[in-house]
Amino acid sequence: MASADADGAPLLSEEPLCPGSCSRELELREFRDRYVIRSLDGAAAFAVARSGGSIRPLSPEEAAAGTGSDCKVSRIYGVVGNIRLLAGSYVLVITSRKDAGSYQGSPVYHVNSMKFLCCNEAIKHLTPQERRDEAYFMSLLRIAETTCGLYYSYDRDLTLNLQRASKLTAGRIHKPLWKQVRDDCHLICPTADPRFVWNKNLLEELIEAKLDEFIVPLIQGSFQSAQFTLKDRPVRITLFSRRCNRRLGTRMWRRGANLEGATANFVETEQLVEYEGLTSSFIQVRGSIPLLWEQIVDLSYKPRLSIIEHEETPKVVQRHFHDLSQRYGETIVIDLTDKAGELHSHFIKRKKTRERLHHLRRTVVLFGHRETAVHLICCYLQQGDEGDLSNAFAAEMGRIPGVRYIHFEFHHVCRGGNFDNLQALYNQIEEAIHKQGYFLMNTKGEILWEQSGVLRSNCIDCLDRTNVTQSFLARKSLDSQLQRMGALLSSENISLSDNINDIFKKLWVEHGDELSLEYAGSYALKGDLVRYGRQTLPGLIKDGMSALSRYYLNNFHDGVRQDALDLISGYYTVSQGSSSPFHNGGFESSSYLPVASAIIVGGITATTFTLSQVGRNAQHLISSIICAGLTVGVVALVKANGKQFCSRPRLCGLI
Repeated sequence: MASADADGAPLLSEEPLCPGSCSRELELREFRDRYVIRSLDGAAAFAVARSGGSIRPLSPEEAAAGTGSDCKVSRIYGVVGNIRLLAGSYVLVITSRKDAGSYQGSPVYHVNSMKFLCCNEAIKHLTPQERRDEAYFMSLLRIAETTCGLYYSYDRDLTLNLQRASKLTAGRIHKPLWKQVRDDCHLICPTADPRFVWNKNLLEELIEAKLDEFIVPLIQGSFQSAQFTLKDRPVRITLFSRRCNRRLGTRMWRRGANLEGATANFVETEQLVEYEGLTSSFIQVRGSIPLLWEQIVDLSYKPRLSIIEHEETPKVVQRHFHDLSQRYGETIVIDLTDKAGELHSHFIKRKKTRERLHHLRRTVVLFGHRETAVHLICCYLQQGDEGDLSNAFAAEMGRIPGVRYIHFEFHHVCRGGNFDNLQALYNQIEEAIHKQGYFLMNTKGEILWEQSGVLRSNCIDCLDRTNVTQSFLARKSLDSQLQRMGALLSSENISLSDNINDIFKKLWVEHGDELSLEYAGSYALKGDLVRYGRQTLPGLIKDGMSALSRYYLNNFHDGVRQDALDLISGYYTVSQGSSSPFHNGGFESSSYLPVASAIIVGGITATTFTLSQVGRNAQHLISSIICAGLTVGVVALVKANGKQFCSRPRLCGLI
C-alpha cells in the first residue's frame, strides 16, 4: 500500500497511468499567490501564478510541499484549459463529473460542473474602460462554465469514429491525447479530428508547457447507451454525436456557412452496435444549409431569412462538399426544407388581398384536395423565405458534381405527424444506402466491412425534422446491422419487439433533446414522432413550451451566449491595447425593453379601466384615448426597432 505524504495529502492511486492516458483525479491547492494542481494517479503537478497566470511544471518535491493554514484543498477531475483576458489568465477546471457509459471499453464521463480559477490581480492596473470590459468578459466566462453536453475520456480519443480509429497504428494510440487531436485530418494517414475538440483553443498554453497528463480534450454533443437482449445474447447500442467547433454558435446567430465552407450546427452522429464479439458503426452527419445566409431576431416569432449575396458563394458550397467527400466518401444530401418559395414569390407580387385570395381559390380547384391547399396556404403565410433558401440551395447543388441531392418536403409528406411516410424517402435512397454500407469488425480488430459514404441531412435548424429523419434511417441501418451479425433473420426487424423498439426510440429522443439544448437552448420539437410515430397531446404541450423557450432565448439571451462561445472558441481574441469592442456610440436598446414592456402592460390596464368608467364620467373617455394612444405608440416603437431591442452579439460578425 502507498503511504500518505508527510503533509497529509491524499493517497496516490495504486493504478499507474496507461501510456497516453490523462490523470483521472486531481487535487487543487489554492494558495494566496498560486494554484497548484497535482495528479493523484501520477507524479505530475504544475503551478499557476495568481498574479498573471504563468504556468510552471513542478518537480515531485515541489508538488509534495506541505499545505498550510492559507491553503484550501479540493478535488477536481480535469483541466479544461485556460484563457487570457485583459487582467490575466483564467484556468477552467472540471469540478464534478458523471459516468456516462463506455466507448470501446474506455469509460466516458459527462461534465456536470466547471469553474474558472482567476489569476487576474493585474485588474487594479487597468483603466476604467478596461475594467468594464474585463467585467463583461468575466460574465461570459460564467456562461461558459454552464456549457452543456460536454463529454471526455481519460484514455481514448473520442474525436474519431470507430472506422477511423481502427486504422490508427498502435504507436499513435499510445501518444498523449493532445498529440492525437492536434494534427489535421487526411484520408491517407487517418488521425484524430480537431474539428470536434470543444476546448481546442483553451489547451494551447498547457500544450506549450508539455503537461500531457493534464490535457483532456472535451467533445460537445450527445452520448447515449442502452442494452437489450436478442436470442438470449446481450446487444449494446451506443449513440454518439460530435459537434463541430468551426462554426460554433447559437441558433439565430450562427446560420449557414462561413467563407471556408464550415457550417453551423454541423454534427457527426455515430450509431454503434455490439453483439457476440462483433462491433458495427453507422455514420450520419447534419449541418446548416452551406450558403451565406442569416436570420436576425427582431421580436417576431419567425424572423425573415435573408440570403447574403456574395461572389464567394459557389466556392463556399464547393469547399464544404469537397471536405465532406474527403472525410466520408460519397455524399447524399437530404434537404428537408419546405420548398414553397416559388408559390410565395408568386403571391408576394400581388398587392391586393382580394387578388391573393383569388389565386388561393384557384389553387384549391387546381389541386382538388383540401389538405394540399391548406398546406400551400400555410407555406404562403409562413414558409416563403424557407422556400427561397431551399431553391437557392438546390440551384447550387446542381453545380456540384458527384454529390446526389434529394429534396424531401417533410412537412407536406409527413403532415398529421405520420412518421411512417418517411418510407417514401427511404425508397429513393435505399440502393445507395446499401452501397455505402456501415463499418463492421470482429474481436480481433479485423475489418469485415467499411462504410464508403455518408448521408447529410438538413432542415433549417438541423434539429427537429433532421432528428426525426436521421432516427428513421438509423433504424433501417440497425436492422441491417443486426441481420448481418446474426442477431436477426433477414425477414426480421427491431419493430417486432416493442421493448427493443422503445429503447431505440428513447435513445434518439434524448439525443435530439441534448443537441437542441446546445444549439437552440430548448428541448427538441417533434419528439413524439420519434418516440411514438405520431403527435400526442402531452407532446404537443411540450413542443409549445419548447417553442416559447426558444423564442425567449433567441431574442433576449443568445446574443450574450454567442459572445461567450466566440470568446471560448478563440473566434474572438482579447488583446491589450486594442479598442474596446463595447463602444457603440449610443444607448443599449435592450436595457429599455423592460421599461417599454411595463408601459405597454400599464397602458393596456389603464385603458381597460378607464373605458369601464366612461359611463360614469365623460373625462374617462379622454383618459382612455390618451392611454390607448400611448400604448399604441410604444408598441409601434418597439416593433419598428425590434432588432435593436433584442440581445445581439457584440464581439464578432455573422460570417
